[in-house]
This record gives sequence, C-alpha cells and structure tokens, in this order.
Amino acid sequence: MPPAAPRSSGAGTVVHAVVLAAATVAASAGLAALGLPSPTLFAGLLTGLLDALLLPRPLPLPRGTGTAAQAVVGVTIGTLVQLSTLAALGEHWLPVLLVTLGTLALSLGTGALLGRHRDVDAVTGAFALVAGGASGLVVMARQLGADERVVAVVQYVRVLVVVLSLPVVLHVAFGVRAQGSPAPAAGGPLWAGLLLLAVCGVAGRWLGRVAHLPAASLLGPMLLAAALSLGGLAGAARVPGTLEALAYALIGLQVGLRFTPASLASVARVLPAALALIVAGVAGSAGLAALLSATTGLPLLDTYLATTPGGLYAVLAAAVGSGADATFVLSVQVLRLLVMLLAAPVLARALAGGALRRRRGPPPPAAPTR
Repeated sequence: MPPAAPRSSGAGTVVHAVVLAAATVAASAGLAALGLPSPTLFAGLLTGLLDALLLPRPLPLPRGTGTAAQAVVGVTIGTLVQLSTLAALGEHWLPVLLVTLGTLALSLGTGALLGRHRDVDAVTGAFALVAGGASGLVVMARQLGADERVVAVVQYVRVLVVVLSLPVVLHVAFGVRAQGSPAPAAGGPLWAGLLLLAVCGVAGRWLGRVAHLPAASLLGPMLLAAALSLGGLAGAARVPGTLEALAYALIGLQVGLRFTPASLASVARVLPAALALIVAGVAGSAGLAALLSATTGLPLLDTYLATTPGGLYAVLAAAVGSGADATFVLSVQVLRLLVMLLAAPVLARALAGGALRRRRGPPPPAAPTR
C-alpha cells in the first residue's frame, strides 16, 4: 500500500505539467493572435502566476531548466550582433553612442524614482525601467539581487506601452502607419542553429564562469555568439524558433511560479507609479531622438524609431512599413541592447553597495591622534 502514494503523486505531477504546458501554449497563441509582444514569455508568466496562486503546491520546474533557457536567450541575442548591422552606424557612431548612454542615464533616473517606492528596492527599480533587453533583464534580475517578479511585469508593461503607442505616434506625428510584426529573417539549416546553440551554450557558460562574469549563463553564451557572429564564423545559423519560444516560456514560468498573494499585491501597488515613469521614459527617449536628428541631420522618423525604448520587432516592422532606414534603426537598437545588458551587472553591484552603505550609516569618527 505505501508505494501507491508516490506513484499517484508522480502521476499527478505529470498531469500537472501537461496541463500547465497546454495552458501556456494556448495563452501564447492567444497573445500572439492579438499582436502583443513577447507572447511566450508573458504566457509563461501568466500561467505560472495562476498556478502559484490557485494551487496549494506550484509545479517545481526540473533542475537546470533556468540555466538552459538563459543560454538559449543569450545565444539568440548574440546572433543579432552582426558586423554589417553595426557598420550601418557609419560616421554617426559617436552621437549614437552618446544618445545610448543618455538613454541609460534616463533609465537610471526613472529607476531611482521607482526605487523610492516602499515596495521596490533600488536594484529592482533600476532593472524594471532599463530601456532595452527586457527578456535578458528578466533572466538576470534574480541573480543580481533584483525582484524578478516586479522586473518582469514592469518590463512587459513598458514594451506593451511602446508597441501600442507606436502606430498612434507614427500616424499622428509622421503621417504613416505601422505594420504588423515582420516575418523572422531566414536562418541557416536546422543543424547549424543547433550546433551554434550547443557550442555557445556550453562553452560560453564555461568561459563566463571562468571569467567570473555575473549572470554567466546568459552573458557568456551571448558574448561568445556575438564574437562568432562578428567574426563571420556563425554564418546564417540562428537559434531554432521553437527552442527560442520554449526558452522564453520557461523563463516566464520560472518567474510566475514564484508569485505569492503578497508579492502580487506588492506589484499591483507599484504599477501606477511605474506606468507614469514609463511614459516619462518614452517621452525622454523622444527628446533624445530629436537631439540625435539635430546633431546628425538624419530624418526624425529614423532617429525616433532607433531610440524607441522597446519592442524591437514591432519597431523594425514600423521602420520597413514607413520607409525609414531599417538597417540604421536595427543597428542603434542592437547597440543599446548590448550596452544595457552589459551595464546591468555593474549597476546592480553599485546600487546594492550604495544601499548597504546607507543601511550601515556613516562610519564612526576616527580616534584623535596624539
């Protein structure tokens, strides 16, 4: 009789996993049909959250799932970095770099304001409002001391605000209409994508750990994939779309399953302030776009799309549909993505150190010397 309970428990876990997977797939399809960004990531977050709140025992994900998903996301981001894309910056590389750093400063400013909220610490506030690389930031958040639940929700709201406002801004300010998400670029054969993922995922993580990189499971594969892509060694190889979607769904589930009623209430209290700061950040990015246009002579439409803080594929679709320079837009967006993800660990360390010093208070006065 005693062995019957484990068998029942194991069968229940399998059924639980199948139902959760089916719900995630259905939610992802529904969100994609609505044209919402990052459908698999948010579907995983939503179904994981409901599972954690409605059931007495949320489903535990298999060990190593998060690490594997992070490696897939890292390689996916790394393959966006191509020499031909970055070369499109041409003579404007310095103003673009300065505007990118300005975007980072703007993100830190709004993040610092959010960090004053009683439910948010300084590191979480900064990660939640960094403009660019939402999926990568969600992956790194917990490892770098931020509350990934707040980061995931606020980052998704930021991307959603940008994507939903983009057609309105383009129509009202520029007289054009944004189009739907473009079809993904054709990659190499399936075996090449799998080989690239295996090499960069394993070797990149190992190199990241040897180099003591923070969030080595993401940054190591990302940097190795970027190096291979820039060197022309990756060719047309890309991470298979199914594996990419699965990785985002697993990351969303991992975050969603950590929710509790108290943490959900905390996130809900944060959202009004976060939304106001997101709108301020979008307006600030538009100001940087005007500055970039004035200093380089580039069309304002190009610089606006290039500096829009989020929704990479929707922005590229808008660039193609509106006749903007899509290559320039992509190059600026990719540069900002790299800067934000590489700066995140440094910022987290600095913010955490500052918070620790404030908690400890000022050092005691030195003893008088005789």
